[in-house]
Amino acid sequence: MRAKLTSFMALVAFMIILLHPVSAYTTSSLTFTVYGDGYVEVAQEVLPGEYEDQIQLPLLAEHVENVIVEDTDGNPLNFQLNEGKLLVYTNDADLIRASYYTPDLTSKEGIVWTLSVSTNDPFTVVLPEGAIVVDLSDIPLEIAGDSITMPPGNQSISYTIEARTTTSTGSTGSTWPYSFLALGILIAAGAAYLGFKKKSGGSSGGTPTREEFEAKLANLDLNDEEKRALLYIFDKGGKASQAEVREAIGLPKTTAWRMFKRLERKGLVKILKGKKENWVELRF
Repeated sequence: MRAKLTSFMALVAFMIILLHPVSAYTTSSLTFTVYGDGYVEVAQEVLPGEYEDQIQLPLLAEHVENVIVEDTDGNPLNFQLNEGKLLVYTNDADLIRASYYTPDLTSKEGIVWTLSVSTNDPFTVVLPEGAIVVDLSDIPLEIAGDSITMPPGNQSISYTIEARTTTSTGSTGSTWPYSFLALGILIAAGAAYLGFKKKSGGSSGGTPTREEFEAKLANLDLNDEEKRALLYIFDKGGKASQAEVREAIGLPKTTAWRMFKRLERKGLVKILKGKKENWVELRF
């Protein structure tokens, strides 16, 4: 009798697994890039478990836009949005990159913005240019440049994008060390930017000519597509939509998206979030 009961329970457990498959994956990285208008780009890299043909990622916001899912080579993967979750068909990918934009993770009170995140994994936040941190819910795991890595859990980062902040009388406490630290980050970033301009031969006479701009690009570690994209943006007055640049140089959407991300990481462009489309602006 006991043997029959054990076999029956094993069968029930097996049927539950078949009907409700568990997504096995490991989060490799989780990054929140915050923009000045409060929009946040959520970018997550995960490693699917062995033999997993689909995984289910929880969405960290209710309203999401411009969802992109691809493998490590930039090939798009099929996915479905369903009840706050992102179902991804892995297609034997070793690593999956998923990203989307959302306005749900930030709130504003006066001049102070607050990013609120709840995750089971450590995550990195890239704040808008000129942001000054005024409060943190926990001690950061790491601060590097303009990014802050936080431990898992319910976390929040409050910041202002004003050039200066005014504290109320007697409000010293734990706020000023973070503001001072952010100011130091900004100073270091400014020094690095000036050093880059000097290295790349920036002209003191204002906007360079096209020939001078081409000479600058020749001294940088860029491929042909990146140079063509930067030249096109330069010819458009220093700013153009991503779709316009992509069509002008003949790149697929995901390939262009990776290129813009590389250029932004190199400090050569800034990606501006628009209501209907993203824009790219030269930064040198």
